[in-house]
Amino acid sequence: MEKVVASIMCGDQLHLAEELVALEKAGINWLHCDVMDGIFVNNLAMGPYVLEAIINGGRFTTDIHLACQQPEKYIEMFAELKPDYLTFHYEAAGSLTKLLGQVHSHGIKAGVAISPRTPIDVIYPYLENIDLVLMMTVEPGFAGQQFNWTVLEKLKRLTKQLESVKKKPLIEVDGNINAQTINKISPMADLYVVGTSALFNHQEGTYEDKVKAVEAAFASGRAAERFVDTANLANGNRDPY
Repeated sequence: MEKVVASIMCGDQLHLAEELVALEKAGINWLHCDVMDGIFVNNLAMGPYVLEAIINGGRFTTDIHLACQQPEKYIEMFAELKPDYLTFHYEAAGSLTKLLGQVHSHGIKAGVAISPRTPIDVIYPYLENIDLVLMMTVEPGFAGQQFNWTVLEKLKRLTKQLESVKKKPLIEVDGNINAQTINKISPMADLYVVGTSALFNHQEGTYEDKVKAVEAAFASGRAAERFVDTANLANGNRDPY
């Protein structure tokens, strides 16, 4: 089932308690929490003290996205908070097997993030041990970037690859996710991280209104896929990819 995930880094940091109440009222029950070290990306975001308070509230499923060098160090630091998922970047990883095992050793589900320029097939050998694949649709580090349309082809290839995987990871997309981009992505992803483009902005409407608009795009995307599949079958092409 497709789900809207709120990027809490993009919320009002001076009024996070109020933001969480408003998000919960809007039907959000999953938070994406960006941690940035100023080295892997040229930005800083969200330390353990802030995330500890959010996680201890127990109201949301939490995915901590480590946009950091030396992920093994930050895995230990944030594992103490007991998030539901800890996601590190393939580009910062030494041994993927070792890092996945490190996360799992804490009883936490492990995610692997892939930046737009990284080929998707590099994670194929590890898919059975990955719980979540985070497909970045912008370069990590800053909100407000343009959607990278080349990622759609990577999503198609990953979706096809997962047909032969018994234990399938969730697919999460992050970066300028809104009704327009979801219409092109859906239903290839499970989790859609929304930030300034679709939720935390000054456009008219409450969080509840904006979440409903995003969810409506799921149905539109699925309808578009059914149309393409029907057209392919009519033309004798059983593989839309």
